[in-house]
Amino acid sequence: MSLLNQDTRNQLTEMFEALQKPVKMVLFTQEFECQYCQDTRQIAEELAALSDKISLEVYDFVKDKALADQYGVDKIPATVILEGGKDGKDFGIRYYGIPSGYEFSSLIHDVMMVSEGDPQLSAEMMAWLAELKTPVHLQVFVTPTCPYCPQAVLLAHRLAMASDMVQADMVEATEFPHLSNKYQVMGVPRTVINETIFQEGAAPELMLLGKLKEAVAVAA
Repeated sequence: MSLLNQDTRNQLTEMFEALQKPVKMVLFTQEFECQYCQDTRQIAEELAALSDKISLEVYDFVKDKALADQYGVDKIPATVILEGGKDGKDFGIRYYGIPSGYEFSSLIHDVMMVSEGDPQLSAEMMAWLAELKTPVHLQVFVTPTCPYCPQAVLLAHRLAMASDMVQADMVEATEFPHLSNKYQVMGVPRTVINETIFQEGAAPELMLLGKLKEAVAVAA
């Protein structure tokens, strides 16, 4: 049974006609031991079927551990969004957990962004990222029912696209309770920057930039 209804498929097919460069989704799964892996795979398969510009590779998290390590994937389900083609660039855009509910829109926007090749960030943010020498890891904790979470996820993913020094993960809070406990996630979205700095809510771009500067200063 399809997870996407016909109206949604029609809308996405029309949207994907605007895709420019090819986009690849790489999915790590282990369906017998992972509650949401099967549905995550089905979402990815149904999206890939809507456009010849979108490809999908599916790997077993255990059997293909070397490749998971190469991508830095340490939990599942994990979806990596990168440029398509043989040597497609990995921007550091990650989804940990099922991209359902409001987060389905994040996945669609990321596919469009990677295809267009434009992170659509302010000149001030782009200038700061151009000078960035310290690695930045963003973990955005979300739930599928949170209407404000996609804004935080997409901003983090735009930063990852704009800079090789940034990796940005969506983390579905209820699927990874040990991480939610570790980072004291009491509400979503909550963005963890380099393990030490936290941003609550869907912060505007320049407010997040202040937190990024703080995190880099702590790491220095």
